[in-house]
Amino acid sequence: MSCPICSKTTDPEYRPFCSKRCADVDLAKWLGGSYAIPSEDPEDMEEAAQAVEREERKPH
Repeated sequence: MSCPICSKTTDPEYRPFCSKRCADVDLAKWLGGSYAIPSEDPEDMEEAAQAVEREERKPH
């Protein structure tokens, strides 16, 4: 199996990654939203629009 970040051979200690660095890169992608799946579902779009409106109404 190869590392999904850099394609090197995986290390059993960090599987499915080859190193702590690649595991951290993957975690940063999750936390940063890089792995988000876009949706075309009208319900999802409406829910997102409502969330933005609620945030805009909050006092800063």
